[in-house]
Amino acid sequence: MAVGKRKKTGAQQEFWVETSALPRGDGHPFYTRLNALLDRHGFDKHAEALCAPFYAEGVGRPGLAPGTYFRMLFIGYFEGIGADRAIAWRVRDSLSLRDFLGIELTKKTPDPSTLSGTRRRIALETHHEIFQFVLGMLAQEGLLQGGELGIDTTTLEANAAMRSIVRRDTGEQYHEFLGELARESGIETPTRAQLAKLDKNRKGKGSNSDWESPHDPDARITKMKDGTTHLAHKTEHAVDLQTGALVAITVQHADTDDRQTLPATLGQARENLYRAAQNETARQHMKPLKSVVCDKGYHSTATLDALTNEHHLRPNISEPERPRRKWKGREEEQQLVYANRTNTRSKKGRAQQRKRAELVERSFAHCYETGGLRRMHIRGHQEIRKRTFTNAAAFNLGLAMRKLVGAGTPKQHKETKTAAISPLWRLTAAMCAHIRKILCPSTSKNTQPLAA
Repeated sequence: MAVGKRKKTGAQQEFWVETSALPRGDGHPFYTRLNALLDRHGFDKHAEALCAPFYAEGVGRPGLAPGTYFRMLFIGYFEGIGADRAIAWRVRDSLSLRDFLGIELTKKTPDPSTLSGTRRRIALETHHEIFQFVLGMLAQEGLLQGGELGIDTTTLEANAAMRSIVRRDTGEQYHEFLGELARESGIETPTRAQLAKLDKNRKGKGSNSDWESPHDPDARITKMKDGTTHLAHKTEHAVDLQTGALVAITVQHADTDDRQTLPATLGQARENLYRAAQNETARQHMKPLKSVVCDKGYHSTATLDALTNEHHLRPNISEPERPRRKWKGREEEQQLVYANRTNTRSKKGRAQQRKRAELVERSFAHCYETGGLRRMHIRGHQEIRKRTFTNAAAFNLGLAMRKLVGAGTPKQHKETKTAAISPLWRLTAAMCAHIRKILCPSTSKNTQPLAA
């Protein structure tokens, strides 16, 4: 095959072409089926009713349709894009995404400022209602049961740098603080290496009670799972262990203990399950919440008491390694700890822990790693919660699409089609080789090279 050469031509001339003749991307069938799913459940009508109070008729330029706005954030999840600017750029260059959003070829796609401005205008509660609506869709499709919940947390890197932190009391920057310490120790003009050495073994450095980010006050200094230290936020997921559906999601300060964040996430999960069960079709598939499964970071007597006596649930919380405890005068606490220990060591308890590790970590991977939100591009817990709600809703839509077309993302849909074609292609190639061997036996024999 000869090498193709690019010809130098003038500017592209205007021409007429049928829209059906335009090339479509590999994700086009996936987005077409997703639109059909949303239309079947009345997504646009519901979103417009929720967002109506945030728009004024006849004032200003036409606003971005709520259905289009939420679809653009869903695209951010399915395409692995975290920034509003990158989402707008991707939509502008894709015919398939234009069709998914319902934007004509002659119309301009929303720019980044429109997307971010719409997000700031629409309230956090409305984003949660959209998440709840999608969860109700899952319940109607039979993909939500709710009998067992797995809960865990992960950290998201904040859109703020460590070098920008300042003292809460004086507003002094970190390098200025280190310079003052160096001068007090006798170094008048410290170098960067001397400041790093002075700061390396200093006790109490990086305390969230002393330092904050001026750009994102909600961010906290946190040690990430890879061992590095960053300004970060913490998000907590509650996942249905029977179906993998994401039932609840909360965003907390990264330095908050897991045992303190559990009540908020569990309360939201119970409310979401209750609201999803109001539909008669969904009620046939759902079960009452009976068990909560967590890792050892949640283990405490107070947590076990709250789950057992207040919420009337069966706790399954891994117990950390501790010295032998003395229970004299604390018989009630002993009963709680021993009952949980029996649950965790049972065959069913071990199976629940394995499912928790698999399904909750899978939701983290999809929402943040491949979903583009492991490092945030926005600031403030309110805006971050809005974005995590839409990514969680898109994650649940992926579960419904996996049931509908066998793939939860456009990329997986393409790979599924390729995998379905490959066995047929291998069978055809084998049959051709067999026929060639019968018709031309001489060409199929192995020939040995002549000796020199």
